[in-house]
Amino acid sequence: MKRLLLLLTLLSTLTFAKLNVVASYPYLGKIVQAIGGDNVHVKVLASPKRDPHFVIPKPSLIPAIARAQLLVANGAGLEIGWLPPLLKSANNPKVRIGSQGFLDISRAIHLIDVPKSVSRSMGDIHPEGNPHFDTDPHNVLPMAKRIAKKLSALDASHQKEYQDNLKAFTQKWKQFLHTFDAGMKSCKGKKVIQYHELYNYLLKRYGIKSVANIEPLPGIAPSSKHTLELIQQMRKEHITTILQDPYHEKKTARFIAGKTDAKVVVLPHDVGSVSGTKSLESFYTTIRERLCH
Repeated sequence: MKRLLLLLTLLSTLTFAKLNVVASYPYLGKIVQAIGGDNVHVKVLASPKRDPHFVIPKPSLIPAIARAQLLVANGAGLEIGWLPPLLKSANNPKVRIGSQGFLDISRAIHLIDVPKSVSRSMGDIHPEGNPHFDTDPHNVLPMAKRIAKKLSALDASHQKEYQDNLKAFTQKWKQFLHTFDAGMKSCKGKKVIQYHELYNYLLKRYGIKSVANIEPLPGIAPSSKHTLELIQQMRKEHITTILQDPYHEKKTARFIAGKTDAKVVVLPHDVGSVSGTKSLESFYTTIRERLCH
């Protein structure tokens, strides 16, 4: 009798055990949770308040990776500086790069800004293309589909639930996109400058022209010469909007704005990066409201 109870307890534990999933960034955690529902436990590695290129590989993150059955990464080189050391320390073959439990979500996206050649003289350029595709809400559904497929492959016993969740999420997100697209129409044709090329996917989608960057090259701090040239260009082309992300220094953007009568618009780059963006919907709605007010 005791053996039978022990067996039933063990079977019950196995039946209701959740799939341990690690996501590199908050937006991915939200999509995984939406598709996985009650069948997944999600741990996000990066803070939305920090530069996504330079996440500190804290030892406290290692246990979650060591227990993980699935790791969902942004890919396209965005995690190259911090994720490999964590994977090495966690020593979990299930989620190593290239394993069944490792999902590079950039494979679901048509990457833009792919350089024809790469050299150190070009700054911290991404050879595979621009990795900041999360700023375009139309990229959410391809990512959700890829995540649902991977969850179903790893946890076939809950495949129907994952597919049902995907169907419900897809219907809801298409309705959201309809509203979002309508709200972005007033921005078409607008000219902006950015600090870093974080919003290219969004800007290209909605016909907004990114004329120049505050960074002279990716990852390179603005020089006085470049800043003055930028001011002259903005005056000449009557550019009145500067897109500033939450984590880069803001002094240069304010200086340029003061010399050109431009407005500095702080846009979130991920879920939770600015106040009031704890959900996917509020993340994108905040982008629309601040950019196309």
